[in-house]
Amino acid sequence: MTERTGKSVPALDAAKIWSLNYRVLLSVIAGAEADICALGLESKELFLLAEIDDHPYPAELAVTLSMPKATVTLYLKRLESAGFVRREIDPSDLRRHRLLLTAAGRQVVSEGLAVLSGEFDNRLGRLTATQRKDFKSLLERIV
Repeated sequence: MTERTGKSVPALDAAKIWSLNYRVLLSVIAGAEADICALGLESKELFLLAEIDDHPYPAELAVTLSMPKATVTLYLKRLESAGFVRREIDPSDLRRHRLLLTAAGRQVVSEGLAVLSGEFDNRLGRLTATQRKDFKSLLERIV
């Protein structure tokens, strides 16, 4: 039991599982970083680009990606100048600008996500087919 909550501590601490999950995430990103940079992006820019279709407004991107609005603005300026994103006036609200991926932006997102997927697949390759299936099922259950 903990003094603070009076509850018993689980045998496998949730914080440890969270930490392991986070380390996997960081190792995949670190392993893919050089290839993502070769595409002309930072990994955070790739994640931002990958969310534009579902969240086409800067404020939405900031919330979705847990980034400060100012950081999203800086990334978008760079991504616009690189030709990966363009802005257009939202036809449903002429005061707002909507973000759109350009053809080059779609291509770089596709290539970047393939790099991340390959890097994660390298980690999954350490598991048997059954373990991979179980892992997928467990993640789906958690989400």
